[in-house]
Amino acid sequence: MSDHGHAHDHKGHGDHGHGDHADHPSYEKTYGILLVLLLVSIAGPEIGIKWVTLVTAFGIAIVKAYLVASRFMHLNIEKRIVSYLLLAAVAFLFLFFAGVSPDVMKHRGNNWENMAAQDEVDRATTEAHNAPAAHH
Repeated sequence: MSDHGHAHDHKGHGDHGHGDHADHPSYEKTYGILLVLLLVSIAGPEIGIKWVTLVTAFGIAIVKAYLVASRFMHLNIEKRIVSYLLLAAVAFLFLFFAGVSPDVMKHRGNNWENMAAQDEVDRATTEAHNAPAAHH
């Protein structure tokens, strides 16, 4: 009789992870989705339409980030505070960008001048004007 109870205990414990398997996302399926999205994001700019390039670059990047965060990092099953911390970090990222971008994206300021960047812009502009027009 103790053997029967012992076997029953092993059967219950030997099932680790199988009952919870339905709750976890399929990593292979997620990987396949990420690969397809990668191919679309690579092919998008090849079309040559500006809005398609922007959608494929940023839209697909947001979708891929969501998939990784929710399925690989399991943020969708974490406590709410984890999502709030993530949103706070993203908000600080945008705040940082808004704070430094006016200086970084300019070539001149009150007490400084970035001659290398200005020279590169001048060179690229001259090269673009001197290049023959491409026919599409």
